[in-house]
Amino acid sequence: MTENIDIKQNICPKCGKPTKKGLCPECRIAETEWLVCDPRVQCTQCPTCGSMKNGAIWTDCKVEMEDLIAEIALSAVHLHEDMYDYNIQLSHFEPSPNRTSVKIMISGELYGRHVEDECRTLIVWIKEQCDRCSRLSGGYYAGVIQVRAEGRRPDDHERAVSEEIATEIEDSVQNAGERLSFITETKNTKDGIDIVISSHNLGESISREIKKRLGGKITKHPKLIGEKDGRPLYRITYLIKLPRYQKGEILYSKGKYLEVRYIESGLLKVFDFEDGMLKSLREDDVERSVGNIRVIENALVTYTEGNTAGILDPKNYESREVLIPKWLYIREGSEIRVLRDPENDNLVPVG
Repeated sequence: MTENIDIKQNICPKCGKPTKKGLCPECRIAETEWLVCDPRVQCTQCPTCGSMKNGAIWTDCKVEMEDLIAEIALSAVHLHEDMYDYNIQLSHFEPSPNRTSVKIMISGELYGRHVEDECRTLIVWIKEQCDRCSRLSGGYYAGVIQVRAEGRRPDDHERAVSEEIATEIEDSVQNAGERLSFITETKNTKDGIDIVISSHNLGESISREIKKRLGGKITKHPKLIGEKDGRPLYRITYLIKLPRYQKGEILYSKGKYLEVRYIESGLLKVFDFEDGMLKSLREDDVERSVGNIRVIENALVTYTEGNTAGILDPKNYESREVLIPKWLYIREGSEIRVLRDPENDNLVPVG
């Protein structure tokens, strides 16, 4: 018995080659526009910071130039949906400062056959200052954080910590997508440090963190500077008053050396180096400031006898005697931390 053959299904109607159905793969490929490249693509980029503009939205560009060119060039490539297992290679050159010509070479599988082709696209670079750089160059600011201290000037440590906090939070909010939140300027003044900021959100975040780390209190002073879209615009001064005595400061009161741990309800919470207890102290009871726990020295213990220990003065290596605090375990040959009282050169064991 002879099998009936459907000629339309088994012979390519165009070239006559045997095929399973309809056109053979070669004829289907010949009639398919499987690769289309846009001849020209535009990219708007800030010449100052390299940010990219997509529609009306600016975003930070975090890729290298080579990767950016590849990304833009590939956006101009349109492949047929039946293409698979394809490989793309790029090469480019700059015919002019604001033009990049990209050659795109593509190979892959289509209808069971290997295909390859190439095309070109021209990237046109449009230079436009972004929203952030425009504000920066125009000196725009939404407020100032003024770091001051009660009855004194902030020391170098407090100034450095304030600036460090500001930079950390600026990086954090920008990484979260707040492009228009930035520090315009940081100025050291005779009274403290001024941090000029571009957004109220940044001002709130920085001032709260400075207060959390260094103590003190915040007062806000808004000033009306105009309107935008019918809403009032304010420029805010965030005044941070650091406490008179800072965290870690060593105080002398009634024959005792005390370390400030924190401030609560207007009272200093201090650690008594004599008995190791946490106590409350009024500012009026402070006789003088001795130093700070950050500025300490290490001293070698040469002997112990009862509640007395012999140590080597770290400044001149002379033998000195100190009283051992009740809360501190000291053994011969070990090192202890001591604070030097600049008024009488006493060495105070602090740990």
